[in-house]
Amino acid sequence: MDQKFKTHNRQSYRLQDYDYSCPGLYFVTIVSYKRLPIFSEIVAGEIQLSQIGKIVEGSWKDISLHFPDVSVEAYVIMPNHLHGIVKINEKRNVGATHASPSLTKGQDSIPKGPPPQSLSAIIGSFKSAATKRSHKAGLIKDQFIWQRNYYEHIIRDDEDYQRIVEYIQYNPLNWVNDQEFVTIDSLIRKDVRLSSL
Repeated sequence: MDQKFKTHNRQSYRLQDYDYSCPGLYFVTIVSYKRLPIFSEIVAGEIQLSQIGKIVEGSWKDISLHFPDVSVEAYVIMPNHLHGIVKINEKRNVGATHASPSLTKGQDSIPKGPPPQSLSAIIGSFKSAATKRSHKAGLIKDQFIWQRNYYEHIIRDDEDYQRIVEYIQYNPLNWVNDQEFVTIDSLIRKDVRLSSL
């Protein structure tokens, strides 16, 4: 499979002056905390979602409920990461528009957190929702399920899009060759505690 989409170290490749709230297609990879294989198992090239994996999938599909101008396209939930395509559509001006609340004395004039409707806000909301639902279901207690940050790639054209869709589709078949591939034994050797999961 195309090596272009290897995402070593999950460092940010974000373009300094690019507006990530612009309409467009974005390929994202989001990794589990400490790369723990808690989302699914790959059996004979087929994905079998865990309970947490099912929550992650539901939260992923719900993105457009929280961001009406956003849709999700091809995705795959691997044992310890998710690959997916997020589409930010043109903004729809429906209903009344409201002015931003005025700042009161002592408030900072620079908003905190990622810009609303940006890719960072969308991914942050998704990760938060999946974590809260997993906690509420009693599957994990007061633990992270996500590694910090995420990898993203701006999809430039149809050829790029098709290559990424194929990469997503064939990811389960290539699991043992994936840079994120881990086994429980290898994690135990690294002294990662799984007893509470």
